[in-house]
Amino acid sequence: MEIVKVTNDNFEAEVLNCDKPVLIDFNAAWCGPCKIMLPILEEIAATDKIKIVSIDIDDNDELVDKYQVSSIPCLVMLNEGKEVKRNVGMISKDDLERFIGN
Repeated sequence: MEIVKVTNDNFEAEVLNCDKPVLIDFNAAWCGPCKIMLPILEEIAATDKIKIVSIDIDDNDELVDKYQVSSIPCLVMLNEGKEVKRNVGMISKDDLERFIGN
């Protein structure tokens, strides 16, 4: 599965109505650490064990406010639409796999 780009408009359909855990990657095009993490997230998304979505903080103020994102990269894990974990800052592939429970 590919990383799905999510906006304020499709958030409910893509994230809240998903039947498996969702990892939200809050990021920005200008963020160096976000760019470094992208290949790791793409590799994990390809396993289909978890749905990974990408939210650009510059274009989705409503979601940034809702999840109180103040630093990026910010990973928020949701299960059944509720936040269960959060990681702010870069994270290694091994630590990310432990974070999501793979």
